[in-house]
Amino acid sequence: MAFHDVNPQAPVHILIIPKQVIRTHADIAPEDAGLLGHLHIVAVMLAKQVGLQAGYRLVINCEAIAGQTVPHLHMHLLGGRNFAWPPG
Repeated sequence: MAFHDVNPQAPVHILIIPKQVIRTHADIAPEDAGLLGHLHIVAVMLAKQVGLQAGYRLVINCEAIAGQTVPHLHMHLLGGRNFAWPPG
């Protein structure tokens, strides 16, 4: 499942969420490898659809201290502007 974030941090900010419930990145297991790979394939497909050929950032926050506010693994696809490093 994917949709635009209601509180975007970039001109393009799409959340990519698996239907399978995994609380956080620290809870993934070897058997989740296919699911995680699929999230990345979906991110590539979406990036192409919304015109992010120049580049984009993928973010997975793990636990509250890292900015995870929803207890369900999800990926942020961000693009449409230049990003700095290190982030936040």
